[in-house]
Amino acid sequence: GAFQKKGHSARVLSPEEAEKLAKDQVLVSEFKQLKLEKEAQKNWDLFYKRNSTNFFKDRHWTTREFQELKACREFADQKLTILEAGCGVGNCLFPLLEEDKNIFAYACDFSPRAVEYVKKNVLYSTERCKVFQCDLTKDDLLDNIPADSVDVVTLIFVLSAIHPDKMHLVLRNIYKVLKPGKCVLFRDYGLYDHAMLRFKSGSKLGENFYVRQDGTRSYFFTEEFLSQLFKAEGYEQVVNEYVQRETVNRKEDLCVPRVFLQSKFQKP
Repeated sequence: GAFQKKGHSARVLSPEEAEKLAKDQVLVSEFKQLKLEKEAQKNWDLFYKRNSTNFFKDRHWTTREFQELKACREFADQKLTILEAGCGVGNCLFPLLEEDKNIFAYACDFSPRAVEYVKKNVLYSTERCKVFQCDLTKDDLLDNIPADSVDVVTLIFVLSAIHPDKMHLVLRNIYKVLKPGKCVLFRDYGLYDHAMLRFKSGSKLGENFYVRQDGTRSYFFTEEFLSQLFKAEGYEQVVNEYVQRETVNRKEDLCVPRVFLQSKFQKP
C-alpha cells in the first residue's frame, strides 16, 4: 500500500535519522570530486551498459501526475511539441507517444548509450520524435531545436544528477527553446527521501549531495532551493511542493518514506 500527501512542509526526521545525518559530515576529497565531475558521462554510460533498458519501469504515471500535458492544449487535437530533457532509455517518452498521438517529442540524454537504446526501440519513429545526445550544461539546445518552439519541457529525475553549481546552466539552456507562457514540468528527489538516508558514510559530496557506489551522483532538493534556482533564470513559479509517500511493505513490516519535489515553472 502507499499513502501520499502533497504540501509545503518538509519531512520531519526521526531522532535516529537526524542523528545519522548529523554524524555524517565528512566530505569526499576534492580530488575525487573533480574526478567524478570529469567522468560523469562515462559513469552514466556504464550504468546503461550494465542495466540496458531494464532498470527503470515505464512511467505511465506521467500524464496522471501532470495534467498540464493535456491542459496546455487550446483545442482537443492540437499538436504539442515537447522536450524530454534527460530521456534515459525512453521510459517516459514512449508511454507518452503511445498515449497521445498528437505529440512530437524532442528527447536528449547525457549518455550516448541511452540515446542508442531510444533509437533502437520499436516505437521510435523520426516522424514523431528526434533524439540526440546532449550535455545540458554546455551543449546548446538551439543546435537541435528552434528557439521558442516547445510547448512543454519535462525535467524528471534529471537535475538531481547534475552538480548543483551547474544546474542553472540547464535551466538557462531550456529557457531558450520554450515558448513564452509555456512550462517546465519538474519531478525529482526531495530532502530526506529514503534514498538520501541510505547513503553510507563517505558518500557525501556537499549539502544534500551524494555519490552512489557506481559513481553516479544525486542531489536532494528543498522547495526553497528549487524555487530560487528557477526564478534566478527568469521563470515564474506556478506550483512547487513536496510529495510525500509512505510505501508500506507489509510482509517485512517496513515503512519506506519517499519524498519528491513536484513543480511547474513558466516562461513569462
